[in-house]
Amino acid sequence: MTLSQLALTIAILGSLGLLASRFGLSAIPAYLLAGLLLGPNEPRALSVIEPSDVTTFVAELGIIFLLFFLGLEFTFERLLRTGRHLGLGGSIDFLLNAGVGLLVGLVAFGLSFAAVILAAAVYVSSSAVTVKGLIDFRRLADDETDVILAILVIEDIVIAGVLGFAAAGGGGVSPTLVAVGKALGFITVSLAVSRYLARAIDAVLDRLPSEFFLLFTFALLVGMSAGADALGLSAAIGALMAGVVLAETSVRREIEERFLSFRDIFAALFFFVFGLTIDVGAVNDIGWILALAVVLSVASKLVGGFGAGLAGGFGRRQSVNVGAALVAHGEFTIILAQIASGNSAIPLGDREDLVAFTGLYVLATATLGVVLMKESKRIGRWLFPPPRLKETRNAV
Repeated sequence: MTLSQLALTIAILGSLGLLASRFGLSAIPAYLLAGLLLGPNEPRALSVIEPSDVTTFVAELGIIFLLFFLGLEFTFERLLRTGRHLGLGGSIDFLLNAGVGLLVGLVAFGLSFAAVILAAAVYVSSSAVTVKGLIDFRRLADDETDVILAILVIEDIVIAGVLGFAAAGGGGVSPTLVAVGKALGFITVSLAVSRYLARAIDAVLDRLPSEFFLLFTFALLVGMSAGADALGLSAAIGALMAGVVLAETSVRREIEERFLSFRDIFAALFFFVFGLTIDVGAVNDIGWILALAVVLSVASKLVGGFGAGLAGGFGRRQSVNVGAALVAHGEFTIILAQIASGNSAIPLGDREDLVAFTGLYVLATATLGVVLMKESKRIGRWLFPPPRLKETRNAV
């Protein structure tokens, strides 16, 4: 990607984002569609952008900033409050959605390692899309958001384990356990720093001049992301925990204000780069798998999220919001397929089908997920209307 292509890309994304906002929609599907149309895959009529090290780098910065802002909202007290949802809500989500994913995988690929990869790709929701939707629709402060965040954390930990053996073949129990242990250890240490060193970090940041304040914060963010990556984890986990570490400081709001523009720019580029990987030309080969997966997984995410919300003690309307927020799939779905594409233990045809499937699956579920998130409160009121005054009197 050249500077002129980058300038053109940003101009197009800005225009599409403005157009989407005029219709009251999130810009995420528009960014994905822009990447699809301008990328190297079918349709080729408007292809002007080729994926490169530059596009990979800006996409990585995009997800780092998105997860960092999520962490800033995740204070230690909120984590403690969310902790009660981790086991029950995460278990309901895993059993239902990983089960649906495995069913689709077995139908598509039979009893094979490709089926397991597809199951994981269908199971994991997109932290990036969900967080962006929570921000866009002003849902971060909602009580039921705790359940959503808890489920996303569990999913990320599970996928961290799957990534540990996705490139190595069909076995790999030991690497999986090691990867999960590393993820839990990294999160535990970060929470301890947030809890016991917040005042020390606060004192340092409060005394720094404006320029060095920004540099120190950015260094912490990138450093923790790089540390997670060095441990074989996702850099997104490091970014999330960097936000958690700074969430307890008195300068949290100042950090949000100063880095807000960076988040919005790089997040837009992340979703655009995501769209570059989508190949519509492959739909003829995997169309039936795609349709089956979209129908079953959207239903299972809605049902699973609704059940997790009820199990967490929330009302039926709030539980509808939980399910809708988990429909979108994204970054980890693509990453799983990319890693598996280099695994020689999977037949070449299956690898090509996996890559084609995940790109189109992400576009479909991300678009549906954003629409459902936007309309979930209205859907909840329609499904579970408040009792009428006459009904209330009769009940009394």
